[in-house]
Amino acid sequence: MDIPVFLDTRALIFDVDGTLVDTMAVHYQASQLVCNAHGFDFPVDFFYQHAGIPTVQVFKTLVSEMGLNIDGEMLAREKEQKYLELIDQVKPLQPIYDIAVRYKYRMPIALGTGGTREITMRTLEAAGIGGEFGIVITCDDVKNAKPAPDTFLLCAEKMGVAPKYCQVFEDGEAGIAAAYAAGMSVIDIRNYIQAS
Repeated sequence: MDIPVFLDTRALIFDVDGTLVDTMAVHYQASQLVCNAHGFDFPVDFFYQHAGIPTVQVFKTLVSEMGLNIDGEMLAREKEQKYLELIDQVKPLQPIYDIAVRYKYRMPIALGTGGTREITMRTLEAAGIGGEFGIVITCDDVKNAKPAPDTFLLCAEKMGVAPKYCQVFEDGEAGIAAAYAAGMSVIDIRNYIQAS
């Protein structure tokens, strides 16, 4: 099934983790290894429900919901370090990356992610696509990360395109909510491909 780019679209925005780059299995592995080291499992359902939300917020929520007496921010730092140790496993999610390449010289493109700038840029480098996209908006660039619309609205502003003409590609509920809140059209890539 072809993934559509809508007729009135004038700019494309891609989430990074699990959308442009196939990272979710690596992020989960890092999360599970860190949690296991502290004596508990990282629930896989929780992981996917919180896709696209900054790591610190995810771990603070996890610790709160599980009633654990552990510093969520410390866990988040440990998880990001573990992810960097495993980062060589990541690669572009080919069907989505192919769309970005196809439209790269036809309309503005931005990346909008809930990840930090350091992790995002290192992820793109590890996937072999570092430097390919000039506009990269991370959770470090906005006051309110996904599911707030700030990330995608800043992408639109940097591209000089009104939000209603922007099409977002996403794989997480927080990102989909953010795109709709920004007044953009959105493709849930999970309806077209099964990312790992």
